[in-house]
Amino acid sequence: MSSLERKQPPNPYDFLPALPSFEVRSDDVTDGQPLKADQVQAQGDTSPQLSWSGAPEGTKSYVVTCFDPDAPTPSGYWHWVLVDVPADVISLDTGAGAEGASLPGAAFMLKNDGGTVAYAGAAPPEGDVFPHRYYFAVHAVGEESLGIEADASPAVCSFNLAFKAIGRGYIHGTYRA
Repeated sequence: MSSLERKQPPNPYDFLPALPSFEVRSDDVTDGQPLKADQVQAQGDTSPQLSWSGAPEGTKSYVVTCFDPDAPTPSGYWHWVLVDVPADVISLDTGAGAEGASLPGAAFMLKNDGGTVAYAGAAPPEGDVFPHRYYFAVHAVGEESLGIEADASPAVCSFNLAFKAIGRGYIHGTYRA
């Protein structure tokens, strides 16, 4: 393989401890299909509607993330991280990830890898070798708070989820520039 070729990595959640799964749906994302234009960075930066059901008993909060494992970095790219969503919330409206959006309960967003506290739409490099996958994951947490601060990185959030998540569901959309 030349230095310009890359292999698409596997599903990033395959590397984490197995957890009970639950259903995640969206009016805006069809699993495995291209994202809508408004979910792309240059065309709207609008987070999709998400809803979920069947989380494990003992769920006390949720963390919602959007991750692109296909970004040309060793660590992928975090597009959205929403922490401490109350357990009684089972859906987010389209645009819930907007900067300054009203969030339920004690929920808060972390900075994405682009440095904004909001959802950052799909933006793979033009001409990349394959479509990028955008995993919209809902992580069920067995505590009311994940226990991280608002200035934590997405990686710190993900590390904490490795120990505090009790279930996970996701869908993914694709995009190619």
